[in-house]
Amino acid sequence: MKLLVLVLNKTDILDDLLRDLLATGVRGATIIDSTGMARAIDIGDVSIFGSLRMVIDEDRQSSKTLLIAVQDSLVDQVRATIDNAVGGLSKPDTGVLFGLPISFFDGKVN
Repeated sequence: MKLLVLVLNKTDILDDLLRDLLATGVRGATIIDSTGMARAIDIGDVSIFGSLRMVIDEDRQSSKTLLIAVQDSLVDQVRATIDNAVGGLSKPDTGVLFGLPISFFDGKVN
């Protein structure tokens, strides 16, 4: 089993992506609002004003981080589904995807 972590910058496609993941066999995901360091502060400006700017600037884009636990047999298909949905992860400002091994899984997923 693997934990796939997707930091999705193209948040406008989230609903379509979730539908595509369901069709692929994914039964659940945890979705977290997130902001990358580069967006939280201006590059080169590491000060308290970076945090203040985040509070004041309501238009600042945020990302969605998806935590998706999948069986090993689904990993390649889920990766392809995500890559297709974002229009190619190799393109800038689409998202970042990585996987981690899951050593155990307690609980029941419907």
